[in-house]
Amino acid sequence: MSQEDDEKYPASAISSWSGFVYQGKIALYHSLKLIHDGDLDFELQLDSSDDFAIYKNEKLHTAHQVKAKISKYRSGYTKALEQSTLIEHDKIKGTTRYFHVSVPLDETGDYRGTNGETVKFYRYGDNYHCGLGEIEGLTKELIKKLCEKQSITVSDNLINFNYCLLSEKISSKAIHNHKLNQVDGISEDKAAYEGRIMARSILEELLAENPYQNRDYYAVELKARLQTHLEERLDQELPTMSDATYERARLLSEYICKTHFNELKNLCQMIKPSERFQDVQKNDIRRYTKLIQAFSMEPIFNHLPHYLDNENRFYVPTALDVDENEECEFDMIHEMKNNGDLLRLLFEYNHLIASKAEASFTFNTKFTNSDNFDNKQTSEKFESNITKSLCISVITKDDAEERLNDKTTH
Repeated sequence: MSQEDDEKYPASAISSWSGFVYQGKIALYHSLKLIHDGDLDFELQLDSSDDFAIYKNEKLHTAHQVKAKISKYRSGYTKALEQSTLIEHDKIKGTTRYFHVSVPLDETGDYRGTNGETVKFYRYGDNYHCGLGEIEGLTKELIKKLCEKQSITVSDNLINFNYCLLSEKISSKAIHNHKLNQVDGISEDKAAYEGRIMARSILEELLAENPYQNRDYYAVELKARLQTHLEERLDQELPTMSDATYERARLLSEYICKTHFNELKNLCQMIKPSERFQDVQKNDIRRYTKLIQAFSMEPIFNHLPHYLDNENRFYVPTALDVDENEECEFDMIHEMKNNGDLLRLLFEYNHLIASKAEASFTFNTKFTNSDNFDNKQTSEKFESNITKSLCISVITKDDAEERLNDKTTH
């Protein structure tokens, strides 16, 4: 990627978005902690008076600053701590102010500002810090305790399912508020003030959902796994990642967050088109995101992330790791015979960019348009070998880039 590409995004994009992701997770944890302690009369407000705030009876109850990976020394946070003490917006004299950090500090005593206001470092059990990799476990433990308090029989799946749903609720609200401000021109304060989340709605969502009745558990879980992988990778690789690469990952993460999980099943299916979408593994997610970040052009985040050539043909990134062409062909045809969702997708997106392959190849599936008949008929037509063929192309990254770069020369 050229230096010109690297410089087209603002330098602040990385740090601001990292904090944005982290503060949503901390806000969820703190909200669940209040609910567990019996408080159901508050509203959570994201990104206005501070990174997040708790309101009661239309008055600011607590203000929270959240800082991820700035320094292991308290002195590195002096400016942010002083900002927390300010009397501005709804923060008045005596407002309870908390400061959240992701790494252990050399000093965590209360900070007293020049105006006399105090900021307390937030405590997580015995620690005054909580990293991105730790907050999920703490939050799930709270969900488990809340379920037990309500006499709900819990399982790892149920806890994980509810964690995914609640995380999505917080992230979606934050992104919605951000869009109102950045795209629709509504002031940041107004977007946040009118976009609060009520404590009772958090609890109701926690108690109402059953992964085996109301929602597709696998789609919800996989959405969260995609999101978590991106967040963890970005958190680990910030020092070496260019702004352009980071922005591409951020856009993918935002796309995943705002796409309803019923629609996201299409993405999950196309990440690994040779298997059922619920069988996508961590390595598949890693290969898929790395391919998008390493590609020489920006993906189009509309429906499925894709690229277009000069004839408007769709090219879709995948996690396919092809050792043997014949095995890949066999697995995909077998899955298409038993998976109408995949078959329908491949009629629209039949050029698949492999995460890893020795060479590009094509194969003829002998399927006709999947909307014309059901899976059983599809299978019968397949065996009779009389159908109009659907040709699938599995393309290496280099070949895909060469084809797509031709678009600029025509």
